[in-house]
Order: sequence, then structure tokens, then C-alpha cells
Amino acid sequence: MKFLKFHSNRIICLILIFLFITFIPNVKAIVNPTSNFYINDYANIIDSEVEEYILNKSVALNNVDGTQIVVVTVPSLDGMSLEDYSLQLFRNFGIGDKEKNNGLLLLIALEERLSRVEVGYGLEGILPDGKTGRFQDEYMIPYFKENNFNEGIKNGYDAFYSEIVKLNNLDLEYSEPTHVKDNSSIFVFIGILIGIFLGAFARLNKKRDIVSLIYIISFCIIFFIVPNLIGALIASLIVYLLIAYSSMDSFFFIGGDSGGSSFGGFSGGGGSSGGGGSSRGF
Repeated sequence: MKFLKFHSNRIICLILIFLFITFIPNVKAIVNPTSNFYINDYANIIDSEVEEYILNKSVALNNVDGTQIVVVTVPSLDGMSLEDYSLQLFRNFGIGDKEKNNGLLLLIALEERLSRVEVGYGLEGILPDGKTGRFQDEYMIPYFKENNFNEGIKNGYDAFYSEIVKLNNLDLEYSEPTHVKDNSSIFVFIGILIGIFLGAFARLNKKRDIVSLIYIISFCIIFFIVPNLIGALIASLIVYLLIAYSSMDSFFFIGGDSGGSSFGGFSGGGGSSGGGGSSRGF
């Protein structure tokens, strides 16, 4: 009996160890600070001029009141969620002053095409979640959608840097970011109008097959020429098919027949974050 009990305990221990190893977060995915600390381009998408620009600005900001802005790019999250990765990275780096918790992290995951702004407790008053999301939408994401990460990161950095300097009344020079409006919603709206017009024309004139063929060919051509309009094209195609082939004549009121830490000269101040910030996809 003692023999069986001994081996039973060993088997249970082995099972627990296996489960622990299997389900433990992938800490190997978390990168370490580079010697520059404030700029960590592991995805290799930032040129040297922008890296130096961010480094100099962040050092000056830290020297004034301990606020730290850190930029990190990674090739992949290695299966971790963006929020978990960002929060763990923030705490491991110790971004911001330990007492003020005034750190800010700009994280870009290249393979997943995701970005996140993680904000320390001390900055949540001037950078609430809604504002960090709006800043990404207006100053970063339009560039990222065009794979212009270098300009998008610099522009986003300027947006957050200038906001911190102005609202905290710091004696530092700053550059206003360039406002870039994302017109994708306008394209989708125009696409829906096109779909309604073509669908109504095909239904009223009973030329659904011919119009469908022309539309699909045009769709394929435009897709390869202007890929950023793909959302608008898909929306218009769906609307067109619903109108042209719907068996509900009254659906659109249209008549017709029914159809179918420290790692160099710089380091974190020991700051922490409680998960405040915002995430975006591009």
C-alpha cells in the first residue's frame, strides 16, 4: 500500500508540473529593455533618426519630472493577448517614477497588426482611455494601415508627448502632431451607395447576371490596384447582392420580379500600471 501511495503521489506531482508548464503565461515572449530603454525596436521598423528623436525627447522629459515614455515594437506576441503582454511589459520595465506612476508605453505588435497604449496611474487623469484611443485613431493608425510605421510612431509619440508637456505645464519644447483623418468609413458609405444603385438597376432592368459579372470583374481589378478600399468594395458588393437577388420585393421598396528594469545607461523608475489605456488594430 505504501508503494502504491508513493507512486500515486509522484504521478500527481508530475501531472501538476505538466499543467503548470502548459498553462503558464509565455514569459519568454516578453522582451527586455535595450540599452536605450526608451526606444526598443525589436520589429526593426523604426529608422535611426526617429529612434534618436524619441530617445532625446524621453530623456529630457524624465529629467524634468520623472515621466517616462517608452516605445516598444515586437515581431509577435507569441500567443499572448495584447493587454496581458502590454501590462506585463510595462511592469517588467518599471516605466515611470515609482511614487508618481507616471509612465506611458507605446506598444506595436507587427505580426498581429495591433497597437496599444498602456498608461500608469499617475497619467490617467490627463490621458484617460478615450483620449489614448482617439490619439491612436487620429495620429497613428492611418499611417500603420499604409505600413508607414516609422512616421506613425513618431507622430503618435509627438501627440502624447505634447499632451503631457502642455497639461503638466512643463518647461519643454514639443512638436504638435500631424492630424491624419482615416477616411475608411467614408469609403464604406460611398460603397454602400454604389451597391444600392447597381442593385436597384439590375433588379428593375432584369439584367442581374450581366451587371453581376461586370461588378465582380471591377471588384477584382480595384482590389489589386487600391487594396485600402477593400472594405468599401465588400460592403457595396453585399448590398448589391441583397438587392439584386433578394426574394423580398418590398425589402428596399423596389418593384420587379422575384429572384434569389535596467539594461544600460537608462532604466525604469519602478512605475506601474493598472491596465489603463487602449488597444487598436490596423
